[in-house]
Amino acid sequence: MDSDAAASLGALAKYFSLHSYQQGSDGAELNDLYALRYQIYCLECHFLNAARYPDGLEIDDHDQRSAHFSATNAEGVVAGTARLVLPQADLPFPFFDHCPPFPDFEPPPESESGEVSRLAVKREYRRRAGDTLWGINESHLKGPSAPDESPHGEKRVNAPLLVLGLYRQIYRFSCENGIRYWYAAMEKGLARVLKIYGFNFTPIGPESDYYGPVTPYLGDLRRLERELEASNPALLWWFRSGP
Repeated sequence: MDSDAAASLGALAKYFSLHSYQQGSDGAELNDLYALRYQIYCLECHFLNAARYPDGLEIDDHDQRSAHFSATNAEGVVAGTARLVLPQADLPFPFFDHCPPFPDFEPPPESESGEVSRLAVKREYRRRAGDTLWGINESHLKGPSAPDESPHGEKRVNAPLLVLGLYRQIYRFSCENGIRYWYAAMEKGLARVLKIYGFNFTPIGPESDYYGPVTPYLGDLRRLERELEASNPALLWWFRSGP
């Protein structure tokens, strides 16, 4: 990792606090996360019918079986969120119902698997033309040292770095709870950006319309660690123990 990239990652600790919430956490402490999801998935993107959530909180049946993660800014406002749906007997992971894998796909042990989903970034951190739901822009394919700029020329922490911070929290939770494999239904642009940062996800099914065009992927954390150890040990250190 070059000095610019390291400084960008360090900016996350300067401007954002990263939080993890265990499975079954008190719903009240998750309300700000659910409210951000409602704002994005219901009001901005119209993926879900806002009328189904009169309290302004987007919650589904999978939230109780999930660990939740957030990044808050200096004012305590939730800037991004994601969850890890954990295995539960006789219940498939959510993506299976919307973007099923190839017929010959052989899943890893379910007890060691989880699904990364409900990833969302506040509009304030994805204000440029062409930004997607996750704040991904073609300029982000330049890598971690490329700064974001608002329409007024104000430089901001690169939005994918905010996503990367959420993934770091999910990684630490996974290591502590015996989760080795991550499923994720992602747009191809997000998968490409994550690959730049060292996250190599393998497509396991065709593209489907699931809150927009997405492809189901599988990531192996042990493979991720081996590849980062060889290509970017500083990033691996940041994931494991960095601020």
